[in-house]
Amino acid sequence: MAERRRRFTFAVLALLAGAMPALADAPALDAVRGKARAALARRDPISAEVALRSALRQGAPADALRADLGAALLARGARGEAHAVLDDGGFTPDSAALGWRMRGELALADGRLGDAGKAFDQALRQTPDDAELWVAIARLRFTGGEQAQAVVAAHRAVALAPRNPRALALRGALVREQFGLRAALPWFEAALRIHPGDPDLLVEYAATLGDIGANRATLVVVRKLVEVDPGNIRARYLQAVIAARAGKDDLARAILQRTGSALRDMPAAMLLSGVLEFRAGNIHAASGLFDRLVRLQPDNLQAQQLLARALAREGDRRQVAWRWDSVARQPFAPPYLQVTVARAWQTLGQPERARSLLTASALRTRPGAMQPIATIPPDLPLPVLAQRYRDAPNSAATAVPYVRGLLLANQPGEARGVADRLRAANPGASEAWLLAGDAAMMAGDPRAALGQYQRGAAIRFNEPVLRRLDAALRATGQGAAADAMTARYLAQNPASLVAMRLLAASWRRAGRDAEARAIARALAARGQVI
Repeated sequence: MAERRRRFTFAVLALLAGAMPALADAPALDAVRGKARAALARRDPISAEVALRSALRQGAPADALRADLGAALLARGARGEAHAVLDDGGFTPDSAALGWRMRGELALADGRLGDAGKAFDQALRQTPDDAELWVAIARLRFTGGEQAQAVVAAHRAVALAPRNPRALALRGALVREQFGLRAALPWFEAALRIHPGDPDLLVEYAATLGDIGANRATLVVVRKLVEVDPGNIRARYLQAVIAARAGKDDLARAILQRTGSALRDMPAAMLLSGVLEFRAGNIHAASGLFDRLVRLQPDNLQAQQLLARALAREGDRRQVAWRWDSVARQPFAPPYLQVTVARAWQTLGQPERARSLLTASALRTRPGAMQPIATIPPDLPLPVLAQRYRDAPNSAATAVPYVRGLLLANQPGEARGVADRLRAANPGASEAWLLAGDAAMMAGDPRAALGQYQRGAAIRFNEPVLRRLDAALRATGQGAAADAMTARYLAQNPASLVAMRLLAASWRRAGRDAEARAIARALAARGQVI
């Protein structure tokens, strides 16, 4: 009996010994990788994972398939499992480039930008001409605020692989940020002629059409997206946006609710959900959503105002007054926020505090009044901000709140020095140029501020940049140039309420009442007033 058991054991070991080399040699490994990558190409990460795990169970070396298995896990959103796989060992020489790229992609998804950069550097040493790697590098740079460097990386990706759909989608998105919505459309349309069913391209194209206001065209593209990728979560978000724009709030809320927690941390979805809950009368739910968004994006002034409005509607006047009084008393505070805080002070029995804010708001909302930018104060005292800045003087995370604190403390000279140092250390970041411009503007030097804003606009031209450029041009006596610039922006971004209001205010001041009334009608059609 013992002899038979021994013979059986040797037979099994012999079979395993014969099977393992078959899955360890290069052709067999290449076949497994090819099968997995083909599955990923058709957006089927589960099949890719099954093929790879099956090969591992049959004795394939873990280091040889670690990179591909990490890619499959990342593709299906299993970041925890991807960590366990990618961090558990090394890579074979022929899979090291993919492995390091996957480690970088995972770090980027986790928000660990420094670790992502180091991993991409390792991959770059292995495969400097990998278009997918350059796409990842561009995404990292854009996420880190290095917009100019992101554009360079995206250019490199497209040059290496002119037909790569991810490279084309990213380049189109960066064109949209840099030059406007309409300028990006030809990029997406050309790319879709090559890859008509690529979900990433369809998402970016639909989002751009939606922002332009072409709702019918957006709906057509979203339907195509659902057809080719039924589980695409951004398709559901876009459907909710279309429904909300059509006034079908219940449908929009139902679509978002059906996504479960998939959109929980997407800022745009949080904003839309909050607005829909507010309209439905669910003020407490709206407050919670806006509060989460403000914590995630403390510089988002729209979210700050919506949160203040929701809290005021809930009756929490004390929090509104104390939390936003410092913002409302700045010369650049939005009039709506000034009125909201003033009413809170009235309710709390502080009429003098309320009166000064109401006066400021009345001056700001008179016909033709200029609408300058607003600055959100930091949460920490100035000495604490100063110490944090000294620890990391070239980091936006420490420099930006310190500059704001200095501006609020009426120290524009010091603020300007800090902002200029940040700009010099981060010349590819649009926000660094804007911060330097803000400091110059507060220091009474609009001409210098204009130059800074123009450099920022050359990297990324959006509504915050538009507001600043308009204010600086008018402060330097270049009202006609401001109108021309705003008209060009509106041509590229026809749904921009900010551009409409800026033009209407300028035309009223110039006595161009017919043109101003035309814009007022366009705003009224969108439920807005000048």
